[in-house]
Amino acid sequence: MPLKDLPLDAQPREKLLARGAAALSDAELLALLLRTGIKGKGVLQMAHELLQLKTSASDSNEGFDGIAGLLHASADDLKRVKGLGPAKRAELVAVLELARRALAQQLKARTIFATPDAVKQYLQLQLAAKGHEVFAVLFLDVQNRLLAMEELFRGTLTQTSVYPREVVLRALHHQAAAVVLAHNHPSGTVQPSRADEALTQTLKTALALIDVRVLDHVIVAPGEALSMAERGLL
Repeated sequence: MPLKDLPLDAQPREKLLARGAAALSDAELLALLLRTGIKGKGVLQMAHELLQLKTSASDSNEGFDGIAGLLHASADDLKRVKGLGPAKRAELVAVLELARRALAQQLKARTIFATPDAVKQYLQLQLAAKGHEVFAVLFLDVQNRLLAMEELFRGTLTQTSVYPREVVLRALHHQAAAVVLAHNHPSGTVQPSRADEALTQTLKTALALIDVRVLDHVIVAPGEALSMAERGLL
């Protein structure tokens, strides 16, 4: 049913103005952003389809959906929803990126990364949506406050493609007391490989020479993250 045919108090815009944004469902909020549907598909139906979207980086059987999943959707993922032209895709990607940045800023503003969960949450926002493998480092001060996050290496990550010297130099540049290593697995699995474990030990040894502790190595995939410290692999 077109939005204009709904009772006035059920139309998303009027409902939002009368009762506040919290009164709207996820689909209604998306419908407001999309504004119009297409022939044979109302805007609310299109919004529901978006909320069921599985990203190209997620496993076909274990994919995730809803607003959390949509936060990790790319412009190419959105092409799979019939009726989303370039203008609507661009608007959605912009809004989703703003949401990601706002959440990341809130997490970064926390005084301390006191738990693995706080770190995993932050890294999920930063790395989970990337379609290629990225190796990043969180540089922390003596109170585990975030000084900086840097993506240092891209592509297939092995012990030979991640250079300990570069990680050490960046740690010295930031005057870091500790680091959290991180990389993503676009394939969807967060299980560490033997190469991941070997790389972690190599970097731990190199950073120990300048008295910088490796607190964790977090592996991120769409919808989940694994802490090697929590698994006893550090």
